[in-house]
Amino acid sequence: MDLLTTLVDKGLRRELPTREEALAVLATSDDDLLDVVTAAGKVRRHWFGRRVKLNYLVNLKSGLCPEDCSYCSQRLGSTTGILKYTWLKPDEASKAAAAGLAGGAKRVCLVASGRGPTDRDVDRVAGTIKAIKDQNEGVEVCACLGLLSDGQAERLRAAGADAYNHNLNTSEATYGEITTTHTYEDRVDTVQKAHAAGLSACSGLIAGMGETDDDLVDVVFSLRDLDPDSIPVNFLIPVEGTPLAKEWNLTPQRCLRILAMVRFVCPDAEVRIAGGREVHLRTMQPLALHLANSIFLGDYLTTEGQAGQADLDMIADAGFEIEGTDQVTLPEHRATVGGGCGSHESAGAGCGSPEGGGVCGTAAPATPTANEPRTDLVAVRRRGAGTDLAPNA
Repeated sequence: MDLLTTLVDKGLRRELPTREEALAVLATSDDDLLDVVTAAGKVRRHWFGRRVKLNYLVNLKSGLCPEDCSYCSQRLGSTTGILKYTWLKPDEASKAAAAGLAGGAKRVCLVASGRGPTDRDVDRVAGTIKAIKDQNEGVEVCACLGLLSDGQAERLRAAGADAYNHNLNTSEATYGEITTTHTYEDRVDTVQKAHAAGLSACSGLIAGMGETDDDLVDVVFSLRDLDPDSIPVNFLIPVEGTPLAKEWNLTPQRCLRILAMVRFVCPDAEVRIAGGREVHLRTMQPLALHLANSIFLGDYLTTEGQAGQADLDMIADAGFEIEGTDQVTLPEHRATVGGGCGSHESAGAGCGSPEGGGVCGTAAPATPTANEPRTDLVAVRRRGAGTDLAPNA
């Protein structure tokens, strides 16, 4: 396909595709899907080789958010029976992080529900960052606390944070249909604050909320303009008790085309397969590793992920390798801080992802119908941070 040859050439040169080219990737047929993956895989390997960066989430404060983000189980008015607890103490958070780090994660993403942190909250997180870094040499820490006020990004950087995550989620034109308690511009402002403070900026999107192809291209081009180091691509988990609980719009093929489009538009950024990969990519997850160079290990904020060992086996079986703490994630021309975060939605103006992927451990239907909603793959998290049970990592 002439389109794919052009996109590979542009990706190797860090040249921005046209909107028409990006839309054309999303419009390719299933018959051409492997060609699309192969082409985008050339760009991924040029900038990141066969390395996969592992990241681990710690939910510092769960539930009871005043924001009304339609995709989030921690939102105002949610009837989902998620874990609800106030701030973890630094030693509790460090203990939770240790499981993921032992499993090979090189970055810990600290997430808290709410509109944004108070100055006291920033102090709390600073103590947690210190506890984690004191006990784990070389670990990277990303904070995801919602909308930042003036000076807070600088304080997090001084406390040892390497990155800050705050997702755009969807296009500016449709943002008001998803959230009303803050604006798209609020989110852009926080990403810019993180950038200005010298933090590695991390910002991504959620696919599957009923958006059009134009919306997807709009938000990815907006991300390209913001120039984050890391772009988490989340696939909506329609959690019961949220307004988007019935939005089962994604197929594995659609998810792969979205990841390919992001890679072509942002060729040298860390692209992370974030929330929803287990639910929507399912057995096609290994193919997604040819497009993205980063994933989360273990459970998410309010839902369960597949077993950590299954992730490690998948990466090895697909011929990829785990990125070590001694390796720099980003290409040399970008690697000024260390590589981007990208996390799953805390709630409200938090980091902005759906409710994670979730393998509940129950048996799948013997013969699932194509495109049938896989509600059996969604399970509320009941282990790890905020509980007495061991985490999944």
